Amino acid sequence: MSMEIFGGVWIPFVGTMLGASCVFFMRGRMNSGVEKALSGFAAGVMVAASVWSLLIPALEQSENMGKWSFIPAAVGFWLGVLFLLLLDHVIPHLHRNSEEAEGLRSHLQKTTMLVLAVTLHNIPEGMAVGVVYAGCMAGDSGITLMGAMALAIGIAIQNFPEGAIISLPLRSEGVSKTTAFTYGALSGIVEPVSALLTILASSFVIPLLPYLLSFAAGAMLYVVVEELVPEMAEGEHSDVGTILFAFGFTIMMILDVALG
Repeated sequence: MSMEIFGGVWIPFVGTMLGASCVFFMRGRMNSGVEKALSGFAAGVMVAASVWSLLIPALEQSENMGKWSFIPAAVGFWLGVLFLLLLDHVIPHLHRNSEEAEGLRSHLQKTTMLVLAVTLHNIPEGMAVGVVYAGCMAGDSGITLMGAMALAIGIAIQNFPEGAIISLPLRSEGVSKTTAFTYGALSGIVEPVSALLTILASSFVIPLLPYLLSFAAGAMLYVVVEELVPEMAEGEHSDVGTILFAFGFTIMMILDVALG
């Protein structure tokens, strides 16, 4: 594994850390309008990454199947959705602005379950980065190093608001700034870990590349529809979430086309 690839898988985690560090500079709870904007932006980036960086390459990888080339993308997509659905029902977690925990019953603290909620949807993002870098290492997949880097940078941009969204509410719950930052940063550690594990299993990954690319896309879109879209639309009506969704989508699309 080259240093470029090893360093690339850590880029999304840096985005999470920088976002979590906002707790040292901001006071009180985050404005609800800002939360909607950040959720919308994150959703836009994830949808664009799912389409441009994952689903389209999955279809291109299966072109030799002719009119049946949609099968790996469709199957992988649904496996990704069902995988996140399973985790959603098994892992105890608590979404922001909610008092009712999801997943199996547990006696975990509220702060821990808030972190688990973010960690849960960071898993497919880490897998997505790992899959594209594994495809890049294969050499004949059509995925370039810059294309993989574009996805990593896009997810890092999306992770910045996520880090802030988790560390600031924890601070308002009475947690110290250092602890809130640590929780916020650690919520993103699953991304480089899952990316590296995917790359280490590249000998198994490459033959299944179209399925795994679309698997990551399905899992990411599950998170968008299940969590981010409701968050950007809840409360008093506002167009800010929709506008930032479009902005995030555009940024990720530009990154993928310009760098890919």
